[in-house]
Amino acid sequence: MTVERPPVEKLRGGEYIKSSFSPDKGDCVRLSRVEGWIGMQDEKEYDTIPATQRTTLGYTVAEFAAFLKGAKAGEFDHLIL
Repeated sequence: MTVERPPVEKLRGGEYIKSSFSPDKGDCVRLSRVEGWIGMQDEKEYDTIPATQRTTLGYTVAEFAAFLKGAKAGEFDHLIL
């Protein structure tokens, strides 16, 4: 089985947004959609690391949708301290 690799360089150049529910103190992630991928970045890196070097995770839209569905259904509630 071939696993598709996210286009990290393209994802780094995306326009990232954070949830309106997130606090302003930088303790959140930002998301961007680029060419059928969802990029995720940690906002803590925004003040110290250039956009071209930020840690960027990439997920297919289907993978991210499955994660959101599981989160909404409470699949990860046992992980919350």
